[in-house]
Amino acid sequence: MSIHESHSLNWDDLKYFLAVARTGTLRGGADSIQVNHTTLTRRLSVMEERVGSRLFDRSKQGLVLTQLGEDLMPHAERVEAEMTAASRVIVGQDAQPSGTVYITLPHGLAMTSLMDDFAAFADLYPDITLNMNFTNDIRDLTRREADVSLRVASEVTDDVVGRKLVQISQAAYCTRDYAERITDNGGKGLHLIGWHEPEEAMTAAWVKDSYYPKATLKHRVSELVPLITLAASGLGMAYLACNLGDRHPNLIRAPLQKPMPYRSLWLRLHRDLRNTARVRLFADFLAERVQSKRYVFWVSGTTSRPLMCFEVCAAPVA
Repeated sequence: MSIHESHSLNWDDLKYFLAVARTGTLRGGADSIQVNHTTLTRRLSVMEERVGSRLFDRSKQGLVLTQLGEDLMPHAERVEAEMTAASRVIVGQDAQPSGTVYITLPHGLAMTSLMDDFAAFADLYPDITLNMNFTNDIRDLTRREADVSLRVASEVTDDVVGRKLVQISQAAYCTRDYAERITDNGGKGLHLIGWHEPEEAMTAAWVKDSYYPKATLKHRVSELVPLITLAASGLGMAYLACNLGDRHPNLIRAPLQKPMPYRSLWLRLHRDLRNTARVRLFADFLAERVQSKRYVFWVSGTTSRPLMCFEVCAAPVA
């Protein structure tokens, strides 16, 4: 069925339509674009009434697109892309170091020296406000979900301007009391706190490749912050980025090891915003601060392979 000629779709119509199509529920759609559930339901009903046909059918999985909805989807996505591109062009013309920089970054970075860098930037540029969204979800910069994104990853392939700030070292951390239990036996009798491994698994590939291949996985966590706090409570050893573990007052690097390479810290921003004054200032300031203290992230003595005990003992851990 064709759209009534008397009805002219506007961007708000398509925005509500896309939100529901992507989430599959009215509640999810409302949350995704931060509108009231009742408002979204009403707007969608009005849109379907004007179109003259349903855009969604109900199923056990939620709301699914009708044929008309499927036909409309690529057009709505193209309109969305054009609107966000226009927004970036407008924002990109801003040449004054004032306004808000929207930043997205994972929860774990809230426990690092980056917070000191944010505070220093705010002191230096009092007319710029930092709006920080701490989430482990990857935000889409091309849709203006953030101006700047900080990611910890091996590589990033998004269609954005990406800058690898520094590679990160990792090591096993534990309390001082727990460290007294560690001897030269490959970790036998010790526990490493697991991440998302199956409950029945007593080991994992990363354990076998570590300095403690005989240690067992006894506990599990699903988030980084609990992993750190539980290790600091003496539950067991935890592999952490050194810029996290070294900063915690109740953790030390476990004995009989050297740090090993981990992922890299990336700074990403959309290419249309790279010349926006406040975004450029923030990106350059943070990059300079991080690279001036690379030793915090890539620590002395980092090696690409586990060493034998006599090799470790010949060169104390930094």
